[in-house]
Amino acid sequence: MSTYLETTHNLYKEAALTPDVGLCCTTNPIWELPGLNIPKIMQEMNYGCGSTVHARDLTNNPKMLYVGVGGGMELLQFSYFNRQKGGVVGIDVVDEMLEASRKNFKKAEAENDWFKSEFVDLIKGDAMNLPVEDNSIDVAAQNCLFNIFKADDLKKAIEEMYRVLKPHGKLVMSDPTCEQPMNDTLRNDERLRALCLSGSLPIKDYVKALTDAGFGTIEIRARKPYRILDPKNYPTDELIYIESIEVAAIKDPMPEDGPCVFTGKAAIYYGSEAYFDDKKGHVLVKNQPLAICDKTAEALLALNRDDIYVSESTFHYDGGGCC
Repeated sequence: MSTYLETTHNLYKEAALTPDVGLCCTTNPIWELPGLNIPKIMQEMNYGCGSTVHARDLTNNPKMLYVGVGGGMELLQFSYFNRQKGGVVGIDVVDEMLEASRKNFKKAEAENDWFKSEFVDLIKGDAMNLPVEDNSIDVAAQNCLFNIFKADDLKKAIEEMYRVLKPHGKLVMSDPTCEQPMNDTLRNDERLRALCLSGSLPIKDYVKALTDAGFGTIEIRARKPYRILDPKNYPTDELIYIESIEVAAIKDPMPEDGPCVFTGKAAIYYGSEAYFDDKKGHVLVKNQPLAICDKTAEALLALNRDDIYVSESTFHYDGGGCC
């Protein structure tokens, strides 16, 4: 095991034995769903930077995989949508975190009459070598884990997720990102990397890692403030601003002209006709905004029309649109 992974393992072993409320900071509210009660200990052990639980991904009892179980909160939330034995698989390399989740599920059973611990299979395993069959998962997820990995390990982890997903399955993720360059001292600080700070990539590099693995559609669903690295407390001469993003990578076939990446752009046609048809599968109804991928945005802008408006990226996308 690489030394930085050993540091990460030890940090999260301690976080399992002694819950650390401040370990990660998420601005997401706790899910409010009928009959869902999340034990306090699960909330205290919510070591994520966003949410990977989206109801529109979870219809028809999907088979789900969650890597890096934390205190089990998102596993419980996923179970809400698939109340079957083994409907959700949770994988972690840290024995103590798996055991903490098992204990937390007993508390969840006491607070939720619909929940049974058997809904979740907890398995020891490595993100770079998942103990899961090919093409067997509908929705896979990880929260604030992949940003820790260095380039080669990140590539392996994403390829493993791609392998286990069914065709058109979704990999849903939340990770810190950073558009500013970081110095080598920050990048090589194993503890800061384990704390989900110094491994943050720019969004374009994060997306490229996903499309290089073969994911044909990428959705950036949210982009939020996360942390500040300041010169008084960290080895940096400038203030570094870190954000968290929520992303879905879909195992769609790769289009011949490249992946469809949705970053929250929209097009509005306001011409004299009832609609505009680009003859490439995109129909803009007059005065009705249409969500478009970045590739379609470039194509529409290249037309140089004075009756089509293309917005900037909002980095918020919630479905529908051109593709």
